[in-house]
Amino acid sequence: MPAATPLSSGNLIADRRYEWARDLQAKGDLAGAADLLAQALELAPGYASAWFSLGEVRDRLGERDAAIVAFAKARAADPADRHGAALHLIRLGAQPAAAMPQDYVRTLFDDYAPRFDRALTERLAYCAPELLLRAVEKTGRRMKFGSVLDLGCGTGLAGAAFRPLADWMVGVDLSPAMLAQARGKGTYDRLIEDDVLQFLSGEAAIRARYHLILAADVFMYLDDVAPVLTASAQVLAPGGLLAFSAETHDGEGVILLDTLRYAHHAAHVRHALAAAGLKVLSLDSAATRTEKGVAVPGLIVVAGN
Repeated sequence: MPAATPLSSGNLIADRRYEWARDLQAKGDLAGAADLLAQALELAPGYASAWFSLGEVRDRLGERDAAIVAFAKARAADPADRHGAALHLIRLGAQPAAAMPQDYVRTLFDDYAPRFDRALTERLAYCAPELLLRAVEKTGRRMKFGSVLDLGCGTGLAGAAFRPLADWMVGVDLSPAMLAQARGKGTYDRLIEDDVLQFLSGEAAIRARYHLILAADVFMYLDDVAPVLTASAQVLAPGGLLAFSAETHDGEGVILLDTLRYAHHAAHVRHALAAAGLKVLSLDSAATRTEKGVAVPGLIVVAGN
């Protein structure tokens, strides 16, 4: 996924050096890029985008300690961490796994929204909605749901797959630009800009209930799925279903991949579902997308109460 739009330093010369550095970085001249970024930072020491790019360059040069320093400087310069410097610190082992910064996720998807559908379906062979629909069908339940909640709905790819089965469909997402794309399709009866966990907590407080809850390509942005699963269980109607995708790995627990997406081992997912009081109806290995032409190991899960 593309990086967030660069932030300005407020210094025109520093911004120009940054742009030249990015061009050299793209061409593979890492040493030249590092030199220009250092010049930009001399002019604007609090330039978050330059610190972040310098972290990327140092990392590619194999200079781990210097990369950690640069990413830490980027995060300090932009407390909202719109570039996601904290994720690189986690990836480099400089800090433990943690929730992704909301402003990073929002900025990332706001930038990506106009080309999101085409990139996923044409370039990444994204198929989570179809796999989830097939998994729900295999439960043998009646394929008609009074109310459907689409967590992290994005532009509405999963919503479109399930809309014919729903009387009422609600979509929730952090990114206003993604929601604008979804709104233009007319798939949802209600769209809300909110963090999924915060939204679920609010719905539980008013005793809202959903017959089907979806989360397609969402849990990759959560280090710990347990809170969302527990909150989902609280708004799931009796006999309701929760269907979601996740990326997985061969090790234990949760890891942050080089793609800056979290992968959850199947045992970790099962444990979190059990802790939430949900019963696993199916948990199957399936690749929901590719990365550089290679299938990404994943899980398609359906659970109920």
